[in-house]
Parts: sequence; structure tokens; C-alpha cells
Amino acid sequence: MADFTSGFWDLYVAIITLLGIVACGVLLYSQSKVKAKPGSDGTTGHVWDEDLTELNTPLPRWWMWLFYITIVFALAYLVLYPGLGSYAGKLGWKSSGAYQEELSRAKADYEPLFARYAGQSIETVAADPQARAIGERLFLTYCAQCHGSDARGNKGYPDLTDNDWLHGGDPSVIKQTILKGRNGMMPPMGAALGSDADIENVAHYVKSLSGLTADPIKTAFGKSKFSACIACHSADGHGNQALGAPNLTDKVWLYGGSAETIMETIRKGRTNTMPSFEEFLGEPKVHVLAAYVWGLSNDTKSVAKK
Repeated sequence: MADFTSGFWDLYVAIITLLGIVACGVLLYSQSKVKAKPGSDGTTGHVWDEDLTELNTPLPRWWMWLFYITIVFALAYLVLYPGLGSYAGKLGWKSSGAYQEELSRAKADYEPLFARYAGQSIETVAADPQARAIGERLFLTYCAQCHGSDARGNKGYPDLTDNDWLHGGDPSVIKQTILKGRNGMMPPMGAALGSDADIENVAHYVKSLSGLTADPIKTAFGKSKFSACIACHSADGHGNQALGAPNLTDKVWLYGGSAETIMETIRKGRTNTMPSFEEFLGEPKVHVLAAYVWGLSNDTKSVAKK
């Protein structure tokens, strides 16, 4: 649509729209005045499928007037509301204006509620049944597309119910993640490791870190090559939450834990983006949403008892 910026297209749409309405009126008028010559048997003479005969019977007048009313309604609508190219209509109505008006009403209704929760800790909000219900609706609207309606994630999108966190699971960290978003990147390491055999050896060593079945010989050779990975994943493979580098020892895999998948990750790297919701939702709503997400992997009942 970026190419349709000329004023010609506004005029084109307006003319086509009006011609279509006028043509409907002309056709309707002509069909009410021009009558087919009846046959001796009271039909138009048209026959289909050997025995289906069209009678020479005009439409009822009330039906004809209904069609005329729809034409008048269409013309009145186009005068009052936008529909003829860039013409805004006499009432000046806009869908964006209606949307903003709806947002303003919702803000007036719900802003005090979110403000009340904003003054409480995330743990306290997570223990509030009403806040959890609000947080769940926010999650289903804005987060379920990636993390699933049950928050158990999909390939490439973390499970939010297992208490395994790339950047940390503290309430403040979860809130920061939602507010600011995250950019995760695993660089391609194929060239740094060397041959395909070295990549396969490292993949088996990584599998062994989490207790998965791995070739012991390949694991032994891969251990020394793993030194190229310790800057992010640490020497013991426990990762670095400050960098968002995953723990390779906990049997939790974002893309899968097979040797083939790990080798693909090493060769090509991985890139993931968690968008920022600060501007779109605002801090008070994010506060409630973060409380809901935190509560998915923590005991909110024990918080409520305190």
C-alpha cells in the first residue's frame, strides 16, 4: 500500500464507489420498467433443464422499494462517514479515534486498580487471586503466542513453569525482562572448533554434562575442545545468567538435546529476541504480568500465609 500515495487513487475509489451505487439504481429502475414479452402461456419463454419455466411475474413492489432504500442508505452513509477516498465524512468519525476513546475509557476504569498493585511487591501481587486472574489474561493476550497458553513454551521459546531461567528467576529480573526485552545470541562456533569431527565430539561432551547417553570416546575428545565455550557457559557448563548463556547440565533444552540439534547449534549459532513491552503495556501492567509469570514456577500460597 506504500505505493498508493497519489491523490489519483482517492478519486479513483470515490468514482468507482459512486458509479457502483448509481449503476445498481439504474439497473433496478430499468428492470421495473422494461417487461419481457409474455408468451401465450404467461411465461417469459425461458426454459432450463427441459421443464423449468420462468414465469413473467414482476418482483413485489415492497421488495423493489427495499432495494431503493438500501441505495439511499448507502449514499447517506458515505456523506456522514469516511468511504469515498480521502473524504472524512460530515461526522468526522475515525476508527483510530474510536479505538483511542475505548482505550481512554478502559484506562479510567482500570488504572486505579493497576496503580494499587504497583505499590505492592511482585510476590504479594502473585498471591492475590484477582491479580493472578488479571495477569493470566494479560499473558494469554500478549505472551501465549510464543510461550503457549500453558506457559510451557515451544521450540526456541522457554518454558516458564520449570524454574529454569536464562537470565535469572528473581521477580525483579522477570519484570525487567518483560519491560526491556532480551536479545539472546549464540554465535556460530564451527570455525572456532575446527572439523566436523570436533563439533560432533563437543556435542557428545555437552550431552554428557546433563547425563544424556553419549559416546565416551567422543566425549573425552570433546572435553578439551569445550574450552572454546567456557567464556559463556563456564568450565563446568553451568552457564552465565548475566549473559543469558544457558546451563548445559540441567537437561533443559531450548531447541532440543539430540546430538544433531546440538551440532546444528554449534555450527550455525542461535538468535532469539524477546520484545520489550514497556511502551506497549506500561510499567503497572507489566508489574502484574511479571507477578503472574513468577507465580507459575513459585509457591504463591506460602507467600499469602505470611
